Amino acid sequence: MPTPSAKRAQARLVAASPIAIALAMLAIYIVWGTTYLAIRVVVDPDTGTAIPPFAMVAMRFAFAGVAMLVLTLIVARPALRGLTRRQVRDQAIVGVALNVGGLGVTSFGEQTIPSGITALMIALLPIWVAVIGRVVYKDRIAPLTALGIAVGIVGVAILVSPTTGGEGLDPLGLACILFSPLSWGGGSIWSQRRAETPADPRVAVTIQMLAGSLGGAIVALALGEWGQVRIESIGPDVAAALAYLITIGSLFAYNVYTWLLRVAPFGLVSTYAYVNPVVAVIAGSLILAEPISPQIVLGGAVVVGGVALIVTARNRTIKAGETAH
Repeated sequence: MPTPSAKRAQARLVAASPIAIALAMLAIYIVWGTTYLAIRVVVDPDTGTAIPPFAMVAMRFAFAGVAMLVLTLIVARPALRGLTRRQVRDQAIVGVALNVGGLGVTSFGEQTIPSGITALMIALLPIWVAVIGRVVYKDRIAPLTALGIAVGIVGVAILVSPTTGGEGLDPLGLACILFSPLSWGGGSIWSQRRAETPADPRVAVTIQMLAGSLGGAIVALALGEWGQVRIESIGPDVAAALAYLITIGSLFAYNVYTWLLRVAPFGLVSTYAYVNPVVAVIAGSLILAEPISPQIVLGGAVVVGGVALIVTARNRTIKAGETAH
């Protein structure tokens, strides 16, 4: 779930090999689609070797944030010197909203919600962004966006319905999965419209990661999670999944995504929004044996269809803005 900055990033595309772009898109599809699976492995309490969700967020972004800081010191040291207090403050707020309110709450919900269903619910992010934009910033909602919102809501109703799926979903876990895109979307919009951003995006993401780590550590302390962490008892699967989230999910995929925004049309890049959930459902089924019921297939297809409508409407708006200029 990246912070949207498409209009600025797409101002001037840099030439790149079509093969390189295709491989980068494939990487984003697979990596971001499988991070839900990795989170589920790390926080699943049934394994007996899990890391509690907010402690996991603290650890994940501590390692990733320090790595980004080292990278920035090596390749963009002047950008660090130009930082202002407001930039640090604003990016820290964004980091807490995205990485604690977004990913942390998602991880908490994944203790009881299957990774595939989680990914389908998180795919509602464009809906939350459109709704927040309308309520907070009085943005106009295009008819196609409104249709996408309605379709997405129908998809969610199908997914969470206990009448067609048997047992239904854990209410607390479901509430967390529904709330987390709200926090992510709110932080993303505020980052675009109100937050003061450093000129170099690597500086911004470094601050966001470190703030997310600190925020996660504080929440973990408040919930008593640190007392549940036993480093010596962490299983190899959990350790491997956490390493995957740190290196591939946070460091590799983020830099690939920012590169894609510089070289590829946003209409292509934004397809991750409805491909990732499909990848997540398939990965969860193949690796964790999560069931794929007719209800999940139908509800997921409706959710992805709604998201596709909203993304299409957004891409049309971006193209219209580019044409106007």
